Amino acid sequence: MSEPESPHQEPKDWVYRDSTKRRLMALLLIGCAVSVGLEFFIKEKHPKFGIDGTFGFFALLGFISCTIMIFLAKLLGFVLKVPTDFYGDEDGEEDSPS
Repeated sequence: MSEPESPHQEPKDWVYRDSTKRRLMALLLIGCAVSVGLEFFIKEKHPKFGIDGTFGFFALLGFISCTIMIFLAKLLGFVLKVPTDFYGDEDGEEDSPS
């Protein structure tokens, strides 16, 4: 376990460490490179449309799809957000219309 930086801070969980972030990013980039690189070994492509026969099409399609899903999730979060005192005050009193 890593030592806390100050007496008032708890040690960082493994997910939040900088070394873990670097390793996960490297693993992601290696996985992306391997998946695109394996396309060199596909001998016969059977495209149904003209564009899906191009090199790297499905990797680009997956990246664009994930990016769109992330932005839609952020938009949905803004639409569904409620005020912090939606269920009443912290001391248990609810606002009653008078």
